Amino acid sequence: MRYEEPPKYLDEMGKVIVNAAYKVHERWGPGLLEHFYQIALMREISKAGLEVKSEVYLPIILDDLVIENAYRLDLLVENEIIIEIKTVEKLSVVHYKQIRTYMKLFNSRLGYLINFNTELIRKGINREILSKPSEQTTSPGRQEP
Repeated sequence: MRYEEPPKYLDEMGKVIVNAAYKVHERWGPGLLEHFYQIALMREISKAGLEVKSEVYLPIILDDLVIENAYRLDLLVENEIIIEIKTVEKLSVVHYKQIRTYMKLFNSRLGYLINFNTELIRKGINREILSKPSEQTTSPGRQEP
């Protein structure tokens, strides 16, 4: 698969998300609960004019069975960008796999894995890109136009 940057409009929204994460971390620093950062980040992104939803459930289709609450996205921005929030000492491989799986299932091109438990937030922000929408049919996630 060839590496492709996401469309410019997604990059612009990504800048808003990164700036919002900086604001939250600058004000509150590390050490708080994940749920607090989720609410604070959602508020900052909303103040910047983007639509953001919290705790969006993602169903999975297993043969003829729909599992309604199979996965939960921490934040979904403009129904396009997934944000997964962590407050851990160090991100592990499973955290990266988690957001990539969410992105594939939801057909999202851009996602952010943000660990607020860092002294410098720039070390905690991880931008994830999928080069093309998923061809999987295991989830009725976002439909491509």
